Amino acid sequence: MKAITTKYVGPTNTRGSRVSATDSDGNRISIPYEGGLDSQAAHRAAALALCKKMNWNSCERLVGGGTKKGYAFVFVPEHCKCSRPLEGPRRKRSRR
Repeated sequence: MKAITTKYVGPTNTRGSRVSATDSDGNRISIPYEGGLDSQAAHRAAALALCKKMNWNSCERLVGGGTKKGYAFVFVPEHCKCSRPLEGPRRKRSRR
């Protein structure tokens, strides 16, 4: 299973702001930061651009969230029912 991490890269004297997407194998792409998008949408666009570059087919099932340095995206298996929240086992509270 692949994970894609993204991070914001600020402007320089020669290039504008951009978002960089990288996987664990070192595959990387940078796209211009689109001012009309919110932060998560801009990072998702970079993750999707990396998917397109690498010809990965299951990119429509990406789920992501924020990290200290940007965002991380993972592929959701086709059989996953994501319409309900994921819950761990519940323990009964003991009464005293």
